[in-house]
Amino acid sequence: MEDKLVTLAILTYTKAQILKNVLENEGIETYIHNVNQIQPVVSSGVRLRIKESDLPRALKITESSTWLSESIVGEKTPKSDSKSNKILIPVDFSSYSMKACEFGFNLAKTENSEVILLHVYFTPIYASSLPYGDVFNYQIGDEESVKTIIQQVHSDLNILSDKIKEKVASGEFPDIKYSCILREGIPEEEILRYAKEQRPKVIIMGTRGKSQKDIDLIGSVTAEIIDRSRTAVLAIPENTPFKEFNEVKRIAFLTNFDQRDLIAFEAFFNTWKSFHFSVSLIHLAESKDTWNEIKLAGIKDYFQKQYPGLEIHYDVVMNDNLLKGLDQYIKDNQIDIITLTSYKRNIFARLFNPSIARKMIFHSDTPLLVING
Repeated sequence: MEDKLVTLAILTYTKAQILKNVLENEGIETYIHNVNQIQPVVSSGVRLRIKESDLPRALKITESSTWLSESIVGEKTPKSDSKSNKILIPVDFSSYSMKACEFGFNLAKTENSEVILLHVYFTPIYASSLPYGDVFNYQIGDEESVKTIIQQVHSDLNILSDKIKEKVASGEFPDIKYSCILREGIPEEEILRYAKEQRPKVIIMGTRGKSQKDIDLIGSVTAEIIDRSRTAVLAIPENTPFKEFNEVKRIAFLTNFDQRDLIAFEAFFNTWKSFHFSVSLIHLAESKDTWNEIKLAGIKDYFQKQYPGLEIHYDVVMNDNLLKGLDQYIKDNQIDIITLTSYKRNIFARLFNPSIARKMIFHSDTPLLVING
């Protein structure tokens, strides 16, 4: 009788490819189902299937890896719901990481917080099995040892630390408490795990902005963090003209008239209320709809009562190309930061699916603040 196929895990395409290679190196046949053939890299929720007779051995292999076993048995619950007084900055030793550090250090000074610089590096077993190795920091050849990789990572971290010390000494960065942490594994998994353990106020990540390539490690990692984080994420492009939140004058808050937007705005306002800025509450629409105007009037009334001291502008931005309409609004109104909620039902489903998200977030020079919805 033929061995039937069973689903071992439902993972993102990239993680499914990594697990597929790890298992096939051990002689276990694997099959990936439900792949988006047009853009496989941005697929999520693909099924990794194996022969039923291979299941005990496959589970044994995955149990030896924290991220693989967690992906299969489900995520652990966070230890605490209370936020810490820490700002988390994942770093990858690039110039845009330094931009995130600059912004994070200045924010920590204002908020009397501590900065955690987190770098995650790959283990040889996964890095050697990855389907597109050219986008990762450390190339793993058969002759290279784990010791060599760790030495390289420590060297890079020391260089980064020295750069920060120089900037603190010269007065370019404020003198605040910070620490460097090194973790081994898949970057997005380790960043999310650390955020769950430590509950930072915000995660600040640097991006290349308009100069970034379509497939880029920090881009894909940032997209994954934005998609799954329960902590607010601030993506700062390298060419952002300002260095700290004090310089932010106008924020655009995207709304789809959902109750969750009001809750998210409350969280956003409470976090950043010590700063002074005006808010443009905007709804993106492809065509004119009287209901949008009525809903906007209702939200306007609510916000005027709820936040009497806050300067708020209200707009419906219409364009058959939502991305183009938003881009034009940002330019015309000199928007410093775009803010939106992290739930996917409405705005994300239509505008911020993974392919368009990458175009907007990582090909724009406007910082993006994503908060829990």
